Amino acid sequence: MRTDSSPGSLPAREHLPATGAGTPVLDVVVPVYNEEKDLGPCVRRLHEHLTRTFPYAFRITVADNASTDATEHVAARLAADLVEVRSVRLEQKGRGRALRTVWSASDAPVLAYMDVDLSTDLNALLPLVAPLISGHSDLAIGSRLARSSRVVRGAKREFISRTYNLILRGSLQARFSDAQCGFKAIRRDVAQVLLPLVEDTGWFFDTEMLVLAERAGCRIHEVPVDWVDDPDSTVHIVRTATDDLKGVWRVGRALATGSLPLDRLARPFGDDPRDRELTGVPQGLARQLVGFCVVGVLSTLFYLLLYSGFRVFAGSQVANALALLVSAVANTAANRRLTFGVRGRGGAVRHQAQGLVVFGIGLALTSGSLAALSAATTDPDHSTELAVLIAANLAATVLRFLLFRAWVFPETPATEAGHVPEPGVPDQYLVWGDATARLQPVHPAADTDPRNGR
Repeated sequence: MRTDSSPGSLPAREHLPATGAGTPVLDVVVPVYNEEKDLGPCVRRLHEHLTRTFPYAFRITVADNASTDATEHVAARLAADLVEVRSVRLEQKGRGRALRTVWSASDAPVLAYMDVDLSTDLNALLPLVAPLISGHSDLAIGSRLARSSRVVRGAKREFISRTYNLILRGSLQARFSDAQCGFKAIRRDVAQVLLPLVEDTGWFFDTEMLVLAERAGCRIHEVPVDWVDDPDSTVHIVRTATDDLKGVWRVGRALATGSLPLDRLARPFGDDPRDRELTGVPQGLARQLVGFCVVGVLSTLFYLLLYSGFRVFAGSQVANALALLVSAVANTAANRRLTFGVRGRGGAVRHQAQGLVVFGIGLALTSGSLAALSAATTDPDHSTELAVLIAANLAATVLRFLLFRAWVFPETPATEAGHVPEPGVPDQYLVWGDATARLQPVHPAADTDPRNGR
């Protein structure tokens, strides 16, 4: 249960309550395909470990992916011998399909899975699921790439794994460190919201789920693991890598085009300090400052290049005005999208008009500086002009940020952001199973500033 009384606009993630007799807290899925040899030792070892170390009721579910050998019979014998073990038979292959099927039907509040080879040391299992039970996190993953992880595997697999995670970071802005370690867990309420959005049914299932979870504002807990490579692994590396890259392209395109409704899921699973309305505490100031500084540096370089080019055929005042005008339009567009998070075309013309007013103020500062320089010396050299312009632009930059934040892209009050419904406009909800994600009412102003309701 929640133990703090600090204000928040979202309900806190709840510590999972003690369940009744016979209802497991944890359901560990072991997806298998033609694993008649390894399945028995794996499940018995996992069962013994959970019985000895796990303080809650648990279940082990063997998900048979259309095996053609004796795997189905081995799984049935294990289910008959061990009370906490059950077996599920699927007539189609696909690890993602198996996990989706079992997780969607499970009654356990925490869902996990691990590979049948048990490459990951089982001592990491309790640290993996503890943050989900306590309500601290929404998903948890084992990481072989953390500094404190101890991993034994060949150079080829090490290179492939690190390259793949670099691709995810560069293309999908993923922040988790290891997408493919077969050792993950998720809260059932979170799974019921995310799983309908995950399309892949194979090995890319994990990556797609994690990317969507991150974009939806879920907290992902990472556990350093001890991991020993299985030399007899039946995973086809080339085919898997190809399918993963196709998945990266598909998800990246969906995120870029906005076809995934992640804005409807933004942080629906628990209290987030960023959503709390605290008097006197500016929202997102640090992030906006960083974004504004990056855009400002690039804009200044762009401006100086333009000025140098225009100065070839025009006087200093004309070159300054033209360079500042072009760079100001680009600066406003970049800050609109990157610094203040405004997406879509709504309000773009108004923002550019306000940006031009800010540009006028900057023009007055820089032009005044050039006029003062001309009054001080009749023929200033080019380097002196640039130095004066840089100083003037620094002053104009500070003023520009303040005007952007307070006037052009102001923070929307909570009552306009959907926290307090308008009379006669009911709240809307998306419901998957027993998990509910609130949809904010649509206001006319929302089209001009998509940050409303975030």
